[in-house]
Amino acid sequence: MRFVLGVSIPLGLLLSLSFKTSLLSVLARTIVLGLIAMLVFGLFEQWPKQVPRWLARWVIQVAGVAVSIPLTAWAIYAWFMTAPGAPPFWHDQDNVSGFLTFSILGVLLAPWMALGALVRQKEALARHQALSFSLERSELERQALDARLHLLQAQVAPHFLFNTLANVQALVDAGSPQASALLRSLIAYLRAAVPRLHESATTLGQELELVKAYLELMHMRIPDRLQFGLHIDEAARPLRCPPLSVLTLVENAVRHGIDPSEEGGRIDITVQRRGDRCLVRVSDTGVGLMKSGNGLGTGLATLRERLKLAFGGDARLNIGTQQPRGVYAELDIPACEVTT
Repeated sequence: MRFVLGVSIPLGLLLSLSFKTSLLSVLARTIVLGLIAMLVFGLFEQWPKQVPRWLARWVIQVAGVAVSIPLTAWAIYAWFMTAPGAPPFWHDQDNVSGFLTFSILGVLLAPWMALGALVRQKEALARHQALSFSLERSELERQALDARLHLLQAQVAPHFLFNTLANVQALVDAGSPQASALLRSLIAYLRAAVPRLHESATTLGQELELVKAYLELMHMRIPDRLQFGLHIDEAARPLRCPPLSVLTLVENAVRHGIDPSEEGGRIDITVQRRGDRCLVRVSDTGVGLMKSGNGLGTGLATLRERLKLAFGGDARLNIGTQQPRGVYAELDIPACEVTT
């Protein structure tokens, strides 16, 4: 509509300079011609529903617009520009001149404007399809990332469970009287932990509860060789955290740092919120990287990929040695809260 009015009104103003009739009359004729051409253009866009293969729909639309102009001009001059009882308009030289002017200009201009409208329609359709394809591709990529994340979490679940059960088995094999109490604590811990294994995100507060329960279990197994401490910034508890991420770091500290050491050691977990970032540090005074070997198990490799999927590359995991002995693992993640 804006396009039709934007062309019809300036054209009517130009034609009014050479017509004897009023400006309003000339504007009315140009606008009516433009609107009729627009209606014909839209009609042949929808009808007929199917056209022969050898005939393109745009040809019908352009031809329909071209034919509609002289027919509409004839109707205007026959019905509206001829007074009641007066001879037909083709007996009046001024009306014939006006009819020919509108018809010729319309036939010359209207088909080109129809072609221009078709080009704009094609461009708009192409942009719409490109946007639809882009949205569909983004949705498929998101679904693929979700599937990959769930697969990695499914790998974490048996990895963690079997490691914990191996610790219980070692205690039972040693005939420790603490085996029964440890098993009860393990059952209670797993009852709380297993439902969270399939969640895409949890809070740091929930993750640290699991970490504390795990360390208490490990302390029952080796009470004389494992000490631990948690230093938590309360502002960090509601922040988003991939399930078992901190627990993976703590488990590696126990397995590769404390267990191989004859005298044991201490594990400290420090969580701090720093503006829009959150820093989680897990440090131990175990045997260190050199004595435990370069490989720290599949847990850290899986954790790196899970962090990349969860935060889109906006999370960092750094591993290093500390003096006089031990290893630290720093997890730097965005400080965003879990959305419900």
